[in-house]
Amino acid sequence: MATEAGAEGGPRGWRAATRAALYGPDGFYRGPEGPAGHFRTSVHASPLFAGAVARLLCRVDEALGRPAVLDFVDMAAGRGELAAGVLAALPADVAARTRVYAVELAGRPAGLDRRIEWRAEPPERTAGLLFANEWLDNVPLEVAETDAEGVPRLVLVRDDGTELLGPPVAGPEAEWLARWWPLAGGRPAADGAEASAGEAEDGQATGGQATGGEVTGGEAVPGATSGPGLRAEIGLPRDLAWTSAVGTLARGLAVAVDYAHTAGTRPPFGTLTGFRKGRGTAPVPDGSCDITAHVALDACAAACPLPGARLLRQRAALRALGLTGSRPPLTLASTDPAGYVRALAAASQAAELVAPGGFGDFGWLLQPVGIPDVLADAV
Repeated sequence: MATEAGAEGGPRGWRAATRAALYGPDGFYRGPEGPAGHFRTSVHASPLFAGAVARLLCRVDEALGRPAVLDFVDMAAGRGELAAGVLAALPADVAARTRVYAVELAGRPAGLDRRIEWRAEPPERTAGLLFANEWLDNVPLEVAETDAEGVPRLVLVRDDGTELLGPPVAGPEAEWLARWWPLAGGRPAADGAEASAGEAEDGQATGGQATGGEVTGGEAVPGATSGPGLRAEIGLPRDLAWTSAVGTLARGLAVAVDYAHTAGTRPPFGTLTGFRKGRGTAPVPDGSCDITAHVALDACAAACPLPGARLLRQRAALRALGLTGSRPPLTLASTDPAGYVRALAAASQAAELVAPGGFGDFGWLLQPVGIPDVLADAV
């Protein structure tokens, strides 16, 4: 497409600009400080998150019949924090059977546990858990904006972050917009019985129809605003990336965790933003900041041809894995003061991971591959 290239320093599509800014030779994710130097994820917020993922891996292990080799694949591994944390949290007998893969384009950090294999791509034919925490929001994509006539056009960007409208959206990208994020005349319905993944009020996806008054089986719900200046992020590359990652699993569970929205709740002006040193900033594609956009997880779910896709809020998933954020009983303070302080600190960390308005609102996309739903108790 014409937006993939252009004169040096000239405007190009956001997908090409983001790819170079994040993953090029001098890109943001090549920096020595890693993602943790600029923003906190659930992984950085508390080791309790890695412990919960380890328990999820144990559930997958049981569903697989406790195989001789159990795989854990950490997509967008950063500096290996989650991979190392999960390995440390596993019971000894499970850890002894587990192969851990950290998938990351940046170089392997010094001092990482030698049992963790560092790779640029996920291995094929694994059996276990593929876990993608805040990966899809950094898969580069195109941005569309409606012009004065309401026509969706690709947004082009210069290296200094200034934008201008390019050609009309066409081809598969236009088809994706029409289905998942129409910029005029109504909101999309999520079709498909099991992978529609509209959000119910409690954050759980339902097949065929999303409850809560947002999307109903197969009909567009009126109410979307039309006119100039509306924006959307075209999530087709993320659908393809997710389907490809799931395809590396022979059996097991794939999980994507991210900032997300679903049909009926698309933001009218998009979500593209930048992060630098813990603060939101303008998304300038020069390698100086993270560039991210929330994920249409329902589209990712529907793109995968396998059955059983389901969406949850993070708070529901983590509560099913033992994190509630509940305070320890006061009686513990008198019988075991030190234990009470430790339990109180853990409860505070767990509360942050499940908090509404924060990490607890993240979406979890679950895709089982040849096994039952191991988080069926998460509601």
